[in-house]
Amino acid sequence: MNRKVTNAIRWVMDECLPPLIRDNKYFMYPFFYIWFKGKNIRQIMSFKADVYDMSKEEFSEFYRQRTSLAKDRPTDLSETSILYMLDRLDPKAESLIDIGCGNGYFLGRVKDRVPTTAGCDVFDEGKLDGSTYIQGDIEALPMQDNAYDIVTCHHVLEHVIDLAQSISEIKRVAARQVIVVVPCQRYNFYTLDEHVRFFPYKELLEAAMGMDDYVCKKVAGDLVFIGTIDSKN
Repeated sequence: MNRKVTNAIRWVMDECLPPLIRDNKYFMYPFFYIWFKGKNIRQIMSFKADVYDMSKEEFSEFYRQRTSLAKDRPTDLSETSILYMLDRLDPKAESLIDIGCGNGYFLGRVKDRVPTTAGCDVFDEGKLDGSTYIQGDIEALPMQDNAYDIVTCHHVLEHVIDLAQSISEIKRVAARQVIVVVPCQRYNFYTLDEHVRFFPYKELLEAAMGMDDYVCKKVAGDLVFIGTIDSKN
């Protein structure tokens, strides 16, 4: 199920249903059962209540083991947001790393535009066509300061426990440009995406990123933040 369809479904559920229905576990159970293919439904539905007591290992294992219809699509990004980002890549960039790269779909779209590309994710191994894979945790990235000209991070920050530390690490590794994408989504306890951070307004993302030189825009249901690193720092 592509991102355009799921964004439309999410909008109807979040904006058109009254909270008493929208966030009722009995109403949402059939949706969870279908979306997660009938596996570990109780654990997933209680995720927001349990996540802050999880160790880093338990947190990572939860995401490694989950199965959903989202895994059947090549990327969580919409084509509109991909084209928006590609048009705004720093033309002088020589290197790019995608944090939370998944199967490397976005890297495949940029590898002809940036000479050196890499991807980082929590999985022990990753197979990326034409890009280097690095295993790592976003809260403690295994790269030196300013290691890559561009650091991208798509549909990851809404899942992290320590948001400030994760953003700090993204900016630390970037030498020229930071590009972040999160869903523009209001809080509900029962969401089909295991999100623990919510950004219903672009101002929330702008404040969290804490950068002076940036643009932030809602693009096809997502917020796309593009920040420029101050070369004086």
